Amino acid sequence: MTSDLRDRQLAHLTRPGSGPALVVVDVQRDFADPERLKDYGLTDAALSALDRAVTRVGALVDAARAAAVPVVWVELGSEPARPWRSSNWLRGGDYDAPMGPAEPCVLGTSGAEWYRTRPAEGETRVVKRAYSGFLGTDLDARLRAAGRGWLTVVGLTSECCVYATAQDALQLDWPVVVPRDATAAYDLDVNAAALTQLGLNVAVLSDTDEVVGLWKKAAR
Repeated sequence: MTSDLRDRQLAHLTRPGSGPALVVVDVQRDFADPERLKDYGLTDAALSALDRAVTRVGALVDAARAAAVPVVWVELGSEPARPWRSSNWLRGGDYDAPMGPAEPCVLGTSGAEWYRTRPAEGETRVVKRAYSGFLGTDLDARLRAAGRGWLTVVGLTSECCVYATAQDALQLDWPVVVPRDATAAYDLDVNAAALTQLGLNVAVLSDTDEVVGLWKKAAR
C-alpha cells in the first residue's frame, strides 16, 4: 500500500460526521481466559500476545467511551438446542452430532461471559451463532440506525471471528480498520497470516494509538 493511498483512506474516516464505531468480538472467557485454553497448547509467547491484545481491547473500549464513540459488543452464544451442524461436521466428521460439552460460549454458562472487559449499561450487544457478527443478526441495521460511517473491529480471534466479521462488514459497504495490537490468535504464525489477509482484502491495518487519534479527529 502506498502512503498516498493510506492518506486518502484515513482522510475519508476523519471527515466531519464520519461516525466511527468500535466493534468488540468474542473477548469471552472460553476464548480469552488462559485457564480455559489449556487444551489448545498455546506457547508462552502466544499466551503473552493474547494477554496484550485483551489489554489493548480494554484500552480501546475506555478510549471509545471517552470519545463518545459507540461500543458494540459481538458475542458467541452457542445454543444446545440449535447445534451448528456444519461446524460439527468440519471439526468431528459427524453432521448430526449433538452439541458436545466442549462447545465454547454456551448461553448461560461462565464460559460465555466477557473477560476483563464488559459492556456498560446501554451499549449494544449482538449475540451470534457462528463466526461473523453480521450473519443472522441485526448488527448492520443497528449500526446504520446509529448513523455510523466506519468500523474499528477488534477481539478474538484474528483468523476466525474477527476476520469473518470484518470481511462481512466490508462486503456490506463498511470501511473497516483493524488494529494489529488489539487482536490475536492462538498461534503467532496464524495471527501474522491473518493480519496479512486482512490487510490485503478487508481492512486498513492500524494500531490502538492511531485509531484513537482518528476518533478524535472525526469528533472535531
